[in-house]
Amino acid sequence: MSFSILKEIGDAQKKKAVVDVRSGDTVKVTQKIKEGNKFRLQTFEGVVIRVERKNSHTERIVVRKVTSGVGVEKSYLVHSPLVEKIVITKRSKVRRNNLSYLRQRSGKSARLTGKDFDRVAVNDVTVEEEPVEEPAEVPVEATEEVKEEVKEETKEETKAETEAEAEK
Repeated sequence: MSFSILKEIGDAQKKKAVVDVRSGDTVKVTQKIKEGNKFRLQTFEGVVIRVERKNSHTERIVVRKVTSGVGVEKSYLVHSPLVEKIVITKRSKVRRNNLSYLRQRSGKSARLTGKDFDRVAVNDVTVEEEPVEEPAEVPVEATEEVKEEVKEETKEETKAETEAEAEK
């Protein structure tokens, strides 16, 4: 199988608009969770300690937070249909992609220095629509004929409906 075919299939699975998440970002990830027949949304907030396979349909982020003195890490596929949205709340200055050293640190030594960023612009993930080609011009006579055919069909349908109601 050709690599280009595999790339096309992978690109078809990607979401149209995704937030540009980097290591060191503090994010809120909203995920769909199925319980029985129902879905509910669960939010997980933490620091992104790793970004894997960026710009791929299998892009993955690892988010870490400390709850009650216990470190919790969750891994999310960014393009998964179960990941509802990702919101960046804080961006920090880091010099590497894998921040696994944060696992051994606690308290003040685990803090990252923040940097200024435009929160609204970063979290805006509007999809840019491709320009749609205008249909070829249809002669006016053809459109009038189509309109007349549609009128005749609707008249026939209403007659059939009234006859069916009368029979009941």
